[in-house]
Parts: sequence; C-alpha cells; structure tokens
Amino acid sequence: MLALWARMMASQPGIWQAIQAAQVQWQGKTPFATGYQDSYFSVDQGPAECQHVFLQCNHLPLRFAALRAGELFSIGETGFGCGLNLLLAAQLFLQLAPPGAQLQLLSTELHPLHKADLLLALQHWRTELRQDLINALLDQYPAPTAGLHRVQLAESIQLTLCLGDAMSMLKQCATADHQLIDAWFLDGFAPARNPAMWSPQLFAEVARCSRPGATLASYSVAGVVQRGLQAVGFQTSKQPGFGRKRECLQALWPGPSQPSKLRRGHAIVVGAGLAGATTARALAERGWQVQVCDPDGIATGASGNRVGVVYTTPGANLSAQNRFYLSSFVHALRWLQRYQAETLGIAHLPGVVQHLAHARQRNKLQQALSSGIWPEQLLAQLDAHRFQLHGAGWLHPRAWCQRLLEHPAIRLCRATVCSWKAGAPVAIQLQTGEQRTADVLILCTGAATPQFAGLQHLPLQVVRGQVTEVAATGASRRWQQVQCHAGYLTPAIDDQHSLGASYRSEQLTGASSAEDDQQNLLKLREQLPDYWQALGGDRIRVIAARAGLRVRSPDYLPLLGALPGQPGVYLNTAHGSRGISSTPLCADALADQLSGLLPAMDVCLQKALAVGRFA
Repeated sequence: MLALWARMMASQPGIWQAIQAAQVQWQGKTPFATGYQDSYFSVDQGPAECQHVFLQCNHLPLRFAALRAGELFSIGETGFGCGLNLLLAAQLFLQLAPPGAQLQLLSTELHPLHKADLLLALQHWRTELRQDLINALLDQYPAPTAGLHRVQLAESIQLTLCLGDAMSMLKQCATADHQLIDAWFLDGFAPARNPAMWSPQLFAEVARCSRPGATLASYSVAGVVQRGLQAVGFQTSKQPGFGRKRECLQALWPGPSQPSKLRRGHAIVVGAGLAGATTARALAERGWQVQVCDPDGIATGASGNRVGVVYTTPGANLSAQNRFYLSSFVHALRWLQRYQAETLGIAHLPGVVQHLAHARQRNKLQQALSSGIWPEQLLAQLDAHRFQLHGAGWLHPRAWCQRLLEHPAIRLCRATVCSWKAGAPVAIQLQTGEQRTADVLILCTGAATPQFAGLQHLPLQVVRGQVTEVAATGASRRWQQVQCHAGYLTPAIDDQHSLGASYRSEQLTGASSAEDDQQNLLKLREQLPDYWQALGGDRIRVIAARAGLRVRSPDYLPLLGALPGQPGVYLNTAHGSRGISSTPLCADALADQLSGLLPAMDVCLQKALAVGRFA
C-alpha cells in the first residue's frame, strides 16, 4: 500500500506546470501582453470601466451595504492581470460593508506579471486606488510558483491568487459543497485572443462553483460567451457598455441570493509547539475561541530548540511532496512577514547557503533551478559548490510560538488531555478528572501522537534529534547566514552557534549525549572544514546540547485534517524536522476548512496530507 501511494505522489500530470511570467510591452502607461496581443486595461479609463462593468453589473454597492456582521461575500475572477478589478472591489467593500463582515477574493492567472510590471501598472492608478491596498498586494505578491497563494489585503479581506490554468485552479479550490462564489468577474483576454479562457469546460467549472443567486459580469458579449454561459445554466443579458464599447454582459445563476456565514465556535488545541501555536492563531484570526492545552507550557518539546532554521528542500518536479515543500515555505515567509518576526528580533532571513554534500544533491538543485519550478526570486546558484535559498534564515521557535499565542481569543491551559469522545460537541477528559467540551478538538501533539488510544494504527515513526551549542569566536561572529550541509550551522546568536542535528530512531530519550555532540562536530569538520577551523577546530568549546523527539510519516508529509470515523476530531502532526516552514500553511488550511472559507491549500495537497491516506 505504501509503495502504491509513493507512485501516486510521484507525479500529477496535466494539472501542475512551471509558471511562466507574463511578457509585457509598455505602450505609454498601458501594459500590453505580447503573447495574447491584448491590453490589460483601458488606456485612459481602466478604473471607471471596471466600476461600470464588474462592480455595478454585479450590484456590489447594494450587496456590500446589505451585509451583516459575521457574513461572508466571495468574488471569483478569471484573469488577475494587474489586480485592478479586485483592488477596486476591496476598496468598495471597505467603504460600504459593516464591521465584522468578510470579503474573500479568488483569482486565477496563468502568466502573472513580474512584480516590477505590476508596480508600474498600479502606480498609474495611485489616485484612484487606496495606497494601503496597493502596498499589501505588492508586499505579499508571490514569486511565480504554481498553486494557491494567500494575500491578506486587509483584516477583513483575503485574496487567494491561484497561479495556473484557470479551469484546473478552480477545480483545485473545490470545497465539500463546491458552492464558493457570490459574484464573478470574467476578465480574460478577448475570446479571439485567448479562447481557453472562454471555453465550455471553464464555464461549467464557473457554474459548479457558483452559489445560488450568484451574478456574473464580463466586458465581452461575444456569442461564444453568451451561448457558453447559457448552456451551463446562467441567464444572460446585455447591458450598456462603457466608453467605446456599446455593450457588456451580465449573467445570473438560478436561486435566491443568500450570503454565507462564517463558521465559528470553541476549539481545543492540544499542544503548544509550532503546530499548535500556528493552528490556534489561524483559528483565532477567524473568530474562534481557542483553548490550547499543554501540560509543559509553550514550545517545550521538539519546537523548543533555541534556534531553528527556516528552510526547505527544492525539487525538480511538481510531485505532491515537492509542491508542499515549496508552497509551505513561501507561505511561512508571508506569516513571518505578517507577524513581524524580523522586526521583533526573533528571526533573521537573509537567505540560507546550501553547500553541496554530494553530486546527487548538486544535480537535484541544478535541475530544480533549470525546471522553472523554483524561480530565481527563491533559488540561486552561487558557485559550483553552493546554492542560496532566498528568504530563508533562522528563527527563535519558542519566541515565535509565544508571539502567535498572544491573542485575546487564545487561552493557554497547562493540562493533559487523556481521552475524548467524538461527536458534536467533542467531550474531552483531562488528567485531573475534569471534563470539557468543544466544537472541535485538534491534536497537534507531535511525537506524543502515537500514545493516544485509537491513533496507534497510524504509520508514524518517532525520531530523536540533538542540537549542539558551541561558543563563538572572533572570526565566527562575522557570519551572517545559516550554512546548510549534511547538517546546519547558524550564525552567532547570543554569542553561540547551533550545530544540528543528529538523527536517531533507535534511541528515543530526551537526554542529550556527548556522542551526538561529537557526531555534529564531525559532520561539520567533514563538510565545512574552514568553518570548523574558524570555530576552534579540535578546541571548539561545547556550551550546551538539547535533544528532542520528532515524528514523521512514511512519505515525509504531515497528517492534516479530520480523523476518520471520529467527528469533530482533527490532526495536525508529523511535521518532522520541517515544522517551522510547514506549520503555517497547514494551520491556515485547517482553519479555512473549519470556518467555511475558501481554501488556502489545493485539493491535491489536501488529499496528499489527509489523515486517512494510509488506511
């Protein structure tokens, strides 16, 4: 069974591809797509045309004003371009919607603009658009990598930018009920220029994702567009156009329009390490009341190392494993930016240098770089023996967890959860004998996961890792970047370096050992002899050591989602040694699912991480 699963995860043809950024020529102040021979917006009146066609034909002013606190409105778009339509919609929402309402934006783009071109395009409309929305988009604008990217435009406005073919991306955003969108912007290049954006298959996907009463607007009134929408069930009508365009298109999906409501409640999260802290914060940000239970307090297990490395492993194909490593890494960087980790002094992200331990690793990284899957904004080759992972660096894990748990909706309880009874609500038994109930129970329990009754069947392996702390020297204090090899070496932080990490599955004690320290030092001597010598060589002074237990799955991917057969119980565990990079995306994906929001993680990855995948 595991071998079959490995083959399934190796490749997902036809869905994922390396993203090629748009090729743009500037005609005055207007970007022109050379591949499609079409402009991104009206030369002189782009915002006015957008307001007329997309905002007014979807009745957004009235619909935004009619929302109530706790209600959710979702807009879907085919053709993100320079983001003009969605930025204007976000601006209108901030003007008219009441406090407590939420706006979700979902947009697809196969060929995203380079950030420099996006900046030029938005500067042209800086008097018509709110600068804070422009800044939020530019600050979080993703590198051209396939899949879903989350951008927080404002506290109440969330953009999911899907880089890839529009039809495939909409399929990858499916939820349990499939009904996602209240209003549509169809804004691809003209049907004659880009027929794939106006195909019957895409219209069918738009229909499948539409909520009852959903509206749709497009500047195109071509017969192929009208007939295609009518064939899948939309009622279409022509409306007065804007400027030189005589008409635009309006469409309606059958049924009464009713805004969806955010699902909120009380969650108990077991574990206050990286997985637990990110999960609790993601839920709290969505309006949940969260109790975090951990008898030992914040980040005392494997998440409690003094320093951790923000890093991932680049790969040359778009298997589920490689896509998760890439997607979770860039998602983690956005979290670190959003919660000001560098500003607070708990992280430093100047890039990580990867030294090549063997020829196989060199080939893998060179293939990753040449594949287009890892763009130059993220990965670069420094010389024949070194690569650099941009945006990576080091983090204080415990301080990071403390930062995330500082939220008025999160309460920390130093208690041990012994057992539970699934249901609605979930009944939780504490070691003290006290019983509590919650709408959901989420186990973020790391190496303790296999100890719970009912979870022993999961194919999890507990491994022990030890980090060695050594004294800085005059030479080593000048180092600024983490150096990765067969292990890793951090810069001097509080005048000591962290060397890591040993890896044992046969010895599962939390006590540190001199033997593991020697292994870490020997690895450094063999891989980076100049650094070993600069630290003192045979006279390197070991200050301290810390061992921790981690848990991993057979395919090295986390277990995320509902525990089969136990309603109300969820897992977020098995992050192995990658928890710093992998936990933010998993936390957002789970919180989105529980809150009834558009997904942060595509369907393929959800299935790849599903708890029941080894059944």
